[in-house]
Amino acid sequence: MNAAPADQIRLLDVQDLDVRLQQLAHRRRSLPEHAEIESLTKDHAQLRDLLVAAQTEESDCAREQTKAEQDVDQVRQRAARDQQRLDSGAITSPKDLENLQHEIASLAKRQGDLEDIVLEVMERREAAQERVAELTERVASVQSKIDDATARRDAAFEEIDGEVASVTKEREVVAASVPADLLKLYDKLREQQGGIGAAKLYQRTCQGCRQELAITEMNEIRKAAPDTVVRCENCRRILVRTAESGL
Repeated sequence: MNAAPADQIRLLDVQDLDVRLQQLAHRRRSLPEHAEIESLTKDHAQLRDLLVAAQTEESDCAREQTKAEQDVDQVRQRAARDQQRLDSGAITSPKDLENLQHEIASLAKRQGDLEDIVLEVMERREAAQERVAELTERVASVQSKIDDATARRDAAFEEIDGEVASVTKEREVVAASVPADLLKLYDKLREQQGGIGAAKLYQRTCQGCRQELAITEMNEIRKAAPDTVVRCENCRRILVRTAESGL
């Protein structure tokens, strides 16, 4: 393949712009905010699970408290009715009076036991409410950090994407001045060789693979016409000759 030396030099400009685009893509993928957001999101999910569990516990305690208070109220009402019967004097049988007094005493003990249960449930509910409040605050705090990191990431995206657009436009302009067949070969090699399709020959060294060329290969390049497109024997990339090539 042949191409004017100036066209080959412009190919290096295309390569520089492609490297810049690769660097920008890497920078976009490697923003520290990515790892920060991922870590915070995991923390947020764990805290949300804990919060849901605490809310469920508080809800269960609320139902349990309601049930216990209803039980206390039922026993209290029954005891009040029995006491009213006792105070009315309607019961004259000593045995019936004794049984009623015994039932009132039993109800009083039952009421006390149920009230203790209510207090115990209330304490558990209060602890669950405090846990809910704590976790709600922590979830909000982590969400705030996620929002902040997301905003920083998006700002970085905007900056990088703007530069990508600018470099891409410049690349299109420069690439348009390179012969189509040369650009096609370059693009093919760039895809095969990790993003580097053309490299400068500098001081007898290929800047693509960083290998010094053998004497025989250097002699062949010296003999090649200026418009001959030469390739590195080691990496097969396009070698672009300049005044610094050491020829």
